[in-house]
Amino acid sequence: MNPILECRNLSKKYNHQTYALNDLSLSLGRGQIVGLLGPNGSGKTTLIKLINGLLIPSGGSVLIDGMAPGVDTKKLISYLPERSYLDDSMKVKDIIHYFTDFYENFHADKAYEMLADLEISPEARMRTLSKGTKEKVQLILVMSREAKLYILDEPIGGVDPAARDYILHTILSNYSEDATILLSTHLIHDIENVLDHVLFLQNGRLVLNASVDDIRMEQQKSVDILFREVFRC
Repeated sequence: MNPILECRNLSKKYNHQTYALNDLSLSLGRGQIVGLLGPNGSGKTTLIKLINGLLIPSGGSVLIDGMAPGVDTKKLISYLPERSYLDDSMKVKDIIHYFTDFYENFHADKAYEMLADLEISPEARMRTLSKGTKEKVQLILVMSREAKLYILDEPIGGVDPAARDYILHTILSNYSEDATILLSTHLIHDIENVLDHVLFLQNGRLVLNASVDDIRMEQQKSVDILFREVFRC
């Protein structure tokens, strides 16, 4: 079976000289939650955009389920960007209707169930919601798709600490066992307990590719502490 994500000597440079990603190779299997971790400017966003076909590689290749990014891979990926892309003038229920029409694998009943759990009214217009609530709506939309690869860019960055446990529970309980989640965040301590695997990026290069269990057994420390040591200023 193909890995769900494979990068082969993947590079991306800007202005013909500055590398955002440099000769990155990795392979992700199915059925795991992977933390994509690194300081600002490490290449995380560039990698995410390459996986989603929003950028073209300068070298190497990226494959999703054995295919180059394109129309067919967009059916497999459910992507939560760091910034909101939803129309502020629309009601939440209208956005759900739009997603139902646009994505064959979108389940409206699941979306409405999560809205109810978070006490978000389907009748509310996006412009009336707080930044954190908008981010919750975006996450609900992403997790209501039956995808093979979920890419979440800072899914808990804008929500209050009290809501983070529910957000993580939502992520864990709304994807199938053979799907993979690639989760980029700076809040490592908050998400460490849900991670199976971590990738550390630094200056566009992969500096660590390891399971969380191996880190705890071999390093005798948490992912959060290891991250602080590796990326100490």
